[in-house]
Amino acid sequence: MRLFIAIQFDEPILAALTNLQEEMKTQNVEGNYTHRENLHLTLAFIGEYGNSDDVLDAMELSDFRSFDIVLDGVGCYHGDLLWAGIADNEELASYVKRLRRELSNQGIPFDRKRFIPHITLIRKAFYRSGQGLPDINSPVGKMRVSRISLMKSERGKRGMIYTEIGGVGEE
Repeated sequence: MRLFIAIQFDEPILAALTNLQEEMKTQNVEGNYTHRENLHLTLAFIGEYGNSDDVLDAMELSDFRSFDIVLDGVGCYHGDLLWAGIADNEELASYVKRLRRELSNQGIPFDRKRFIPHITLIRKAFYRSGQGLPDINSPVGKMRVSRISLMKSERGKRGMIYTEIGGVGEE
């Protein structure tokens, strides 16, 4: 099972992100746009792992407490991955440290790259009308994070399908 731990967004954040994607389409930005239902903020990518109960146990032990996040900025990794950012947030950073420490304590493997909060909007992005990407307005939005989700990732006929298989916090 391919697993990751993420924040799923409420309707206003999803609307802000999909509006930004629509704006990019009108500016002739092409690429593999992330489907609305797949927009999320990854906190820890686990990858192939057979026991979701162990991961949920680690999540429960990581002392999750609700906090706010704010959309902030857009950017590009490797020249072709467009993302929306999250404003600096000590509560988010602290939770991710606790979560990753607990995953490590439980012997659950995860990608140990430095946590840089971002939301992937487009993979393999390119701008048909010029060399670089056009100026893009930052999305505006804020939400209270009251739940962290354990997600399963599967390849479907039309791309990746992400399914929540458990979580911590409020439903």
